[in-house]
Amino acid sequence: MSKNLLLKAGGTGALILALVILFFPKQAASQRNIVLNMPNYDQELFHFGFVLGVNQSFVTIRPIANLNSYTFTRSYMPEDILPTPDSARVLSVTARSIPGFVISILANMRMGDHFDLRFLPSLAFGDRTLEYNIRTFTAIPGGTDSALFTKTKKVPSTYISFPLEIRYKAFRYNNFRPYLLVGAQYSLDLASNAKKREAKNRDEKIVKFNASDFYAEAGVGFDFYNEWFKFGVELKMMYGFLDVLKHENNIYTESIEKLNSKIFQLSLTFE
Repeated sequence: MSKNLLLKAGGTGALILALVILFFPKQAASQRNIVLNMPNYDQELFHFGFVLGVNQSFVTIRPIANLNSYTFTRSYMPEDILPTPDSARVLSVTARSIPGFVISILANMRMGDHFDLRFLPSLAFGDRTLEYNIRTFTAIPGGTDSALFTKTKKVPSTYISFPLEIRYKAFRYNNFRPYLLVGAQYSLDLASNAKKREAKNRDEKIVKFNASDFYAEAGVGFDFYNEWFKFGVELKMMYGFLDVLKHENNIYTESIEKLNSKIFQLSLTFE
């Protein structure tokens, strides 16, 4: 994990702690003065609520074998590499992410004293950027002209997701209860078709993702029982199983063998 990501995680942890102290001051009081809020809440079969969260969408890139030495011919050159070279090599492909947000509806079914089954249909937004370092080669009288440049491709996404999760809850301690979760989800990217992006960028070749993906989920959370509702803080990671890159026989897509999605999400739940 990079130093910048660790700094972000530290800042997020401080924000969570501040929210907990601000909105739930009773939790920080002496245990002798604790009043048990909603004592029968966990005995109910069904609960409903909503989720607000922020996410960070990453990609795991597996480049083709011998990427640095593989030469792409002129037929693989898209229209945004001008003047069109005779051949080119992709020296590296890296990815950057842009923070997004998510909104979910929550339905919870009790499966026992320690287990819950949850369904959370969600609408999420998140952008990713791919950066290509490319060296081009063009034949000129007396030799070959070479140029080195970087191409940046932004891939925005709008997801409709259908996560199904199982939670294991520890024993409740006063008005606090931690839990672990595992699950799976199907996700549909509404922006994958990219027709509007193609219309706006006719002189640039855009990189597209496939619409469907399946994710495995794992995470940890903390529930805080307030007087009238239950508030939760949850952090989870989702890893996609499918290659989401749409291969279109150009230097941007054929330099990558496989590309998987990976999402970190910090959520606030209200039930």
